[in-house]
Amino acid sequence: MRPLTFLACALLVMGLAFWAYRENYRTQASLADMRQIQREIAGLREDLGVLRAEWAYLNRPERLRELVDLNFDRLQLVPRESGQVMGLGHIDYPKPPPPPEPAPETEATPGADAAPQE
Repeated sequence: MRPLTFLACALLVMGLAFWAYRENYRTQASLADMRQIQREIAGLREDLGVLRAEWAYLNRPERLRELVDLNFDRLQLVPRESGQVMGLGHIDYPKPPPPPEPAPETEATPGADAAPQE
């Protein structure tokens, strides 16, 4: 009986060692994937910073003023004045769709045709 117990314990230890070995490599692969994703996020954040800087550069008031002056004949853009602002009541919102009409009810009730079951 004792040799059978030793054999079972040895097999159990070998099985647990194999499981730990696989989990170790699976964890290392997951950590490598996570590091790759973190590098991608850092690159995207850097790109976002560059895009924000470009947007700020393109939206400089002096540059926009020059563009308005260059394209005044075509666009007719003028500075906004306080009298040009209107209230929300002047906006023509689309009307909501009408509610659906209820279905006409029939005279017979469902199940009235069926014979009573005994």
